[in-house]
Amino acid sequence: MRALILASGLLTLAGCAGLPDPDPNQAWVDLQVDQDNSLHATEVDEREWLDTRYFEVQPGSHELTVRLQFPVEPTNIGPEASPLWRNCELNLTYKAFNAGQRYSLEAGSIGFRPWAKLYDEQRKVVGQAQPGGCQRA
Repeated sequence: MRALILASGLLTLAGCAGLPDPDPNQAWVDLQVDQDNSLHATEVDEREWLDTRYFEVQPGSHELTVRLQFPVEPTNIGPEASPLWRNCELNLTYKAFNAGQRYSLEAGSIGFRPWAKLYDEQRKVVGQAQPGGCQRA
């Protein structure tokens, strides 16, 4: 499983060069995650989002859904355990996306719990995601 996540991460890095230019009439949301995790855009306003690398939305209110895959380290499980991979959905609602603005959705985990925060261009936290459910990866 770790090899799959690593391969996914490398493909994401390779794909970054091919990101489209942001539309100045829309808001752009970059996805940021540390190297051990995998983060993918999945839905905007409960509709499938086809490009898993970013979001681009009209100004106003939107619900963004992402999928975060991360390992839970043995220190959080038991003395003889190996890492346990989790696959979690997170939902973030933000009511004030602005045209031409770049946002950053950063995600990670603490033990078994996933988290995600939305930052504006000034690095101010403007939103926090709610867990939508997790399963073993």
